[in-house]
Amino acid sequence: MSEHESPAVVPTGRTGPRARHRARQKAVQALYQQLMNRTPLDALESQFMDEPDILKADLDYFRLLVRGVSAAENTLDEQIAPLTSRPLAELDPVEHAVLRLGCYELLHCLDVPAPVVINEAIEMAKRFGATDGHKFVNGVLDRLAPSLRPGEGNARRG
Repeated sequence: MSEHESPAVVPTGRTGPRARHRARQKAVQALYQQLMNRTPLDALESQFMDEPDILKADLDYFRLLVRGVSAAENTLDEQIAPLTSRPLAELDPVEHAVLRLGCYELLHCLDVPAPVVINEAIEMAKRFGATDGHKFVNGVLDRLAPSLRPGEGNARRG
């Protein structure tokens, strides 16, 4: 490379609350797809990196969520299962993806307050799920949060 050429820039997306919100949206879509057809992680990530609006998301957080949830899905399901009224195999796949994401954030993303995790999960369920799916997600995560984040008290406010 000559002194006048600039190195290739690898897009990293944005940071901040809105970028994390968008990362969660994309992660829910990816995790839903993963539940439906078990797409290999590299192919799944590559597919989402090709979307034009992905640069509005926090790409590092998107990758963390998708890879983290995928690696820990059995552990996450063990946390979620006792709090549902039906077997996990019978859950709506959108709700299941949102619950896994919320549980993962509660366990591993300690920089995100529990109320934010729950509120974001509710928003994802409202956006992508069935009519009242957000109520189910809220109920499960409200019961789960105190055991995963005991120091934060009651998880959801408002």
